[in-house]
Amino acid sequence: MEISTVIGVILGIISVFVGMILKGAPLTALNNPAAFLIIIGGTFSCLFIGFRMEQMKNFPNLIKMTFQAPKLQEQAELVRLFIELSQIARREGILALESKVQDIDDPFFRTGLSMVIDGMDPEFVSDVLDAELAVMAERHAEGRSMFTQAGTYAPTLGVLGAVVGLIAALGNLNDIDKLGHSIAAAFVATILGIFTGYVLWLPFANKLKIKSAQEIGQKRMIIEGILSLQAGDSPTAIEAKLMVFIPQTAREGIKKE
Repeated sequence: MEISTVIGVILGIISVFVGMILKGAPLTALNNPAAFLIIIGGTFSCLFIGFRMEQMKNFPNLIKMTFQAPKLQEQAELVRLFIELSQIARREGILALESKVQDIDDPFFRTGLSMVIDGMDPEFVSDVLDAELAVMAERHAEGRSMFTQAGTYAPTLGVLGAVVGLIAALGNLNDIDKLGHSIAAAFVATILGIFTGYVLWLPFANKLKIKSAQEIGQKRMIIEGILSLQAGDSPTAIEAKLMVFIPQTAREGIKKE
């Protein structure tokens, strides 16, 4: 589980609720079905208008992803694996790697290694893997754009909800008690719009962006390793190339293992 997302959501909710209490605003003020309908219903109505149905069906999965830790192979493990593969290839030939293909969980890695074993042209292998990486990046950007758009819509709908509430409040000018209650209720929509937009939707989009960058970085590392295997580079050369993808502070620990 992605603990940072859980902590962020819980802390955000607590901050708003405790902040309301400290400001003297009753939590019962949030019991406003009309405000929830305008913000939540309005935000999703905008998303349905702006995106295709197959994209919207994937929305729950994208939310789930923000709470899940990325299932990526450790960079140190990748370095060790490529060194092992290069040693086998130099000792027994590139075809000897065929027995190792099924041991690899990553389909992207398996595809690239299989093409190398089949003797495909290095430029072709590079083009195919780069194209697959580009399509994946585009798919990721398309998914997180739903959260970015939701983060744009929600605060604006909060203003809309406040205007609607104030219109209702103007009908109670003769009753001071009802007028005060109506004005307070009018701004609940604004609170919900800003909260969902800036505490949920936009941070979710950023979390997906970070996860996407991590996965793309790993895939680029795999491409470099596969092309180095195909070129017949030595284990030392492959290690040097792959270390470029690893932060300087983590390299020493890997070399000592």
